[in-house]
Amino acid sequence: MMKVFTKTMAAAMTMILMLSGCTTSSAMKSSEDTSDDDQVEIGLCFDSFVIERWEKDRDVFVDTASSLGATVNVQNANGDVEKQKEQIEYLVDKGVDCLVIIPVDGGAIKDSINLAKENGIPVVSYDRLIPNADTDLYISFDNNMVGEMLGNAVVSEEAKSVVMICGPLTDNNVPMVNAGFVSVMEENNVEILDTYYCDGWKAELGGAYVYDNMDLIKEADAIMCGNDDVASSVIRALAVSRLAGVIPVVGQDADLPACQHIVEGTQLMTVYKPVGKLAEQAAQLSYILASGEDISIDSVINDGTYQIPYVAVEPVAVTKDNMDEIIIDSGFHAREDVYMNAVESEE
Repeated sequence: MMKVFTKTMAAAMTMILMLSGCTTSSAMKSSEDTSDDDQVEIGLCFDSFVIERWEKDRDVFVDTASSLGATVNVQNANGDVEKQKEQIEYLVDKGVDCLVIIPVDGGAIKDSINLAKENGIPVVSYDRLIPNADTDLYISFDNNMVGEMLGNAVVSEEAKSVVMICGPLTDNNVPMVNAGFVSVMEENNVEILDTYYCDGWKAELGGAYVYDNMDLIKEADAIMCGNDDVASSVIRALAVSRLAGVIPVVGQDADLPACQHIVEGTQLMTVYKPVGKLAEQAAQLSYILASGEDISIDSVINDGTYQIPYVAVEPVAVTKDNMDEIIIDSGFHAREDVYMNAVESEE
């Protein structure tokens, strides 16, 4: 449970009132467009926008920060760690008040994080932990729980064997998700036939793995995918051998194609992560840090070297049975989009 000191919130609210006249309706506005040198500026550095959900995170974060009177300088590294290093250094040179980073490779940007800290800029690890960096905050979903949810879905199908097609180990969330999943497999005596990692979250590698290992895939009772983009690629590969919907596939992120696959019957489940809630909390806490105030978080996590403040948002398992309640009623996806290829399943 997260708590912020009363005096911190009071200071933040005072600043909100002082800066409310500076609020911009622009979704992404950098400091070059701002005449108020006192306005809080947050640097938001993304891995890439290949994964569908990142655009939602960006929009909610920017809108929330803007409502507080802050500007957000959004950078996109396009999956290139060297480019991300350059972008972080650029934001440090600009003198942003806080850095929020979704790392391409958390272990590779430690020097860039140290540069920010040397310049007195607080750093937030967003959704992916930056290891051994002593960041000021890590905010994400409960990744171990995500893995457990994926595992429980596989077990619900009475699977006795499974193939894991995961994201890259450069994403620190991957080992956490895998640990949760494997724990459920071990508890239920489910054999893991193979584990494959998709470098750079390249979804097409998941499909290629299925094509290249079809004999092994046919032995599996289920396939665990690191995210829904990978799951979609896997389902396309399964369809070639008429196995889509025969071998259960699970993933995470509740991407629109995944939700469509679920109601069509070619994907068993996905893990919905309320990115709006995550991005909103991240923006609020980043604003407080950027304003020079302290935050107090009840939970901590070890980043490999340091104990750092940790906010974990709880995910939700989504199947065909609760699709309407969780995904459609919340407005995450529109009903007509989810059911566009499965009209007869709406009833």
